[in-house]
Amino acid sequence: MSDTPEAQKKERIAKRIARAGVCSRRDAERWIEAGRVTLNGKKLTTPAVTVDDNDRITVDGKPLPVKERPRLWRYHKPSGLVTSHKDEKGRDTVFSSLPEDFPRVISVGRLDLNSEGLLLLTNDGELARRLELPATGWKRKYRVRVHGHPRESELKRLANGITIEGVKYGSIEATLDSSKGANSWLTISLREGKNREIRRVMEHLEYPVLRLIRVSYGPLQLGELKEGEIEEVKSKILRDQMGVEKFEEPDDPFVGKGKGRGAPKGRGGPRGTLSIKGKSEREASGKSRQTPPRPRRKR
Repeated sequence: MSDTPEAQKKERIAKRIARAGVCSRRDAERWIEAGRVTLNGKKLTTPAVTVDDNDRITVDGKPLPVKERPRLWRYHKPSGLVTSHKDEKGRDTVFSSLPEDFPRVISVGRLDLNSEGLLLLTNDGELARRLELPATGWKRKYRVRVHGHPRESELKRLANGITIEGVKYGSIEATLDSSKGANSWLTISLREGKNREIRRVMEHLEYPVLRLIRVSYGPLQLGELKEGEIEEVKSKILRDQMGVEKFEEPDDPFVGKGKGRGAPKGRGGPRGTLSIKGKSEREASGKSRQTPPRPRRKR
């Protein structure tokens, strides 16, 4: 492999499309195979192509957006929003709840319709893919309210993984925090989150999930973010924790904390803060409301 500066600047076209925030690298590969991408005026049929800054790329006839620096936001997803850009059932989505002039972003993983808490958003598909990979080793922690009273022995067995209807789930750390009345609060941590994993595992144990709140994703915490609030992760954290190259902080309205259109009223916190513990996690312990409010949207 050549080590010339020219060779080092080249990258796979799917990676370049993902870094432009249009979609994930995997989706970009599918779009190329479907004939939706052109390179320098020629339709591509394979993603096995490298490009540099001089190449002209279009997707569905539109020029690829200018490559921007990777950015990452923490978002407190309310229950009742679908983690999708479009929903075939017409339900409200995470992305339709964001401010109208918010940069185009994709999510790092998903939270299902009735789950809430920390959802990471980024303008960089390659960064999203990196943070989603189990190899990254980032623990995702949840506060979970279930119906029933799980035994510690049942929860400890989950550390060895479990297979349900042919689907193998990896190691799950689960501890019982408290029980009150007919329900219990658990803390559950995992490193590879399959679709609806916690709900399916707890249902298998006959403790249906009543509420599920993600409180952390690796070193990033839900902290004091209120429902619907958004806060950009500081560049130093991107560099130190995720290996993102150094860049200058822009004069941008979304560098600090803000509210989506579905956010509750109230003032945001200081610019760029990264809280470790706060009200949202205390609420998750069951000491406050038992039923999360429906997200409010501006009409």
